[in-house]
Amino acid sequence: MRQFPEPAAVRLDGVLGDALAANLAGRLSHFIVDAHSEPIALFGQAHKCCNEEGDWYGEHAGKWLYAAARAANRSGDASLRAHLLAVADFLVSQQDADGYLGTYAPSRRFMQPQGKGPRTWDGAPGKRTWDIWTHSYLILGMLEVARYFPDPRYLACAMRIGDLCLEALTVGGIDITDLGNHHGMSATVLLDPAVELYFATGEARFLTLAQTVLAQADARPELNLLGQALAGVDAAEIATGKAYQLCWNMVGLAKLHRATGNPAYLQAVQNVWTSIRTWHLSLGGGPWGGVAHRSREVFNARGAFDPYGYVETCSTFSWIQLNRELLTITGEARYAEEIERAAYNDLLAAQAPNGEDWCYYIYPNGKRVYTTYWRCCKSSGAMALEELAPAAYCVDEERIAVNLYSPGTAEVGGMRITQLTSYPFDGDIRLLLSLAAPATRTLALRIPSWAAGARVSINGVSQPAPAAGAYVEIAREWHAGDMISLLLPMRPQLHHQVSQNTQESLAPDGSPVAQQVMRYDYVAVTRGPLVYATGLIDGFKREETIKLPHGDALEMAPVPPGALGPAVRMKLGYRPDLLFQPYFEAGGRVDGSWRLTWMQVAE
Repeated sequence: MRQFPEPAAVRLDGVLGDALAANLAGRLSHFIVDAHSEPIALFGQAHKCCNEEGDWYGEHAGKWLYAAARAANRSGDASLRAHLLAVADFLVSQQDADGYLGTYAPSRRFMQPQGKGPRTWDGAPGKRTWDIWTHSYLILGMLEVARYFPDPRYLACAMRIGDLCLEALTVGGIDITDLGNHHGMSATVLLDPAVELYFATGEARFLTLAQTVLAQADARPELNLLGQALAGVDAAEIATGKAYQLCWNMVGLAKLHRATGNPAYLQAVQNVWTSIRTWHLSLGGGPWGGVAHRSREVFNARGAFDPYGYVETCSTFSWIQLNRELLTITGEARYAEEIERAAYNDLLAAQAPNGEDWCYYIYPNGKRVYTTYWRCCKSSGAMALEELAPAAYCVDEERIAVNLYSPGTAEVGGMRITQLTSYPFDGDIRLLLSLAAPATRTLALRIPSWAAGARVSINGVSQPAPAAGAYVEIAREWHAGDMISLLLPMRPQLHHQVSQNTQESLAPDGSPVAQQVMRYDYVAVTRGPLVYATGLIDGFKREETIKLPHGDALEMAPVPPGALGPAVRMKLGYRPDLLFQPYFEAGGRVDGSWRLTWMQVAE
């Protein structure tokens, strides 16, 4: 099984390193600092004894523990570590004797039957509850603190929550799908932390907990999680098609496959992954929805396209985690590529340079809007960033795989790898190796699917041409000072997309008749891993219809003043050139700035 290194073993520089530094100095250092911070005070006995409200605010504690533990390990920041342990200690002190560590009054806790009364359109119980959701993040957060800063109290805290959940779902007679909206998907996310408890302790009862959650999720007709996933049902049609929750459920199912070896679990996860990858991602790699739906966070119907669709930062985060799990299991390059695509585009595009502000939603065509204090996506974005350093490499008995490209260094598999590059703005990548003694290993370098014609050399000696969309594996005896050079072509490319509506009816003989009602053609620009966009056209227009010339309309342009990456110029001939910048910085990284990715094409 492939293993990711600890965060401290990998240092990312460049734009990802800047994002991580901002994350630590901003969100992780300011949002929560001690027991008096608002998201932690919710867990105090004085608050939760009387709390009858049903919202998600308790999730921030576990999310912060998880991200801050990784950031403290990665950075060695003493102040963050002190805050982390103080908050973890406070939460442990607030745990009830039965294991409960939530924000609800006794009558509203997940151990109490919720009843089978009227539900909302998304299957939410009459009295809204996010109690299991909050405890799921608390388990993950406590386990992460225990992993990097071992203390038996933190592990015991997580275990007591797991034991309470198991008791409620078995002897307590509670059905987990009654404890969350989206036909239970907001509660069946417990599958993930249940398996993590099993990994951390080896205790069979936590594997039983995970299997109980899955059985109850499968038994609810509107959800039928495993059954529908195995049958290849489109992601938008499973329960409500809620992107964040469905991806997180698949993360748990992938981990359950790792724990049990059951091939059906992996097949189910890969089916859902294929559906999302084929039909439900923005060009920037984030799951998107919001087109003709009651919820902006639900997958669009298969094949629907609208350049103003919503990409929720929470969904981008859970999609990155799902690809991390599949990369761990299979080692396939396509999963690492999806992590990279989402990270360099939709994730970075949601973060403010100060590391504190985040967009709840981003849009291929739309305004950058930083969200409010309590919103979930601010904590999800912080967690997603902290996934990136470990995911950049993975190691097994046979090989060291380089999954993500970024300037920086890593101590992996007995060697130090230094990436010398300005990627993602340039495809010239050099890997400098440092070893205490010569060693025979296989180094696997990911060749992106867009990098046809990539070239590899070792110490100046050309190697066979690698295939795009796979790893090139180099097995040899390595020495200190060896240099691997990788040249990835980065030609600007146009992408075409059609938005069309059809009207279906029946002919007199009963056969279906589909008539096209409208059709719009769009184009967008990418270069290497980056999506490109413009700001306001001519300084004031939010969209533009263009007429493409014959031949190639794209050429490279210098880095604009104050920008990080080079621009791409679109030469149309009949009007002044259009200048495109990397999507994450297009229009300026300020609240209210406009980004235009997809441009309508005249017939």
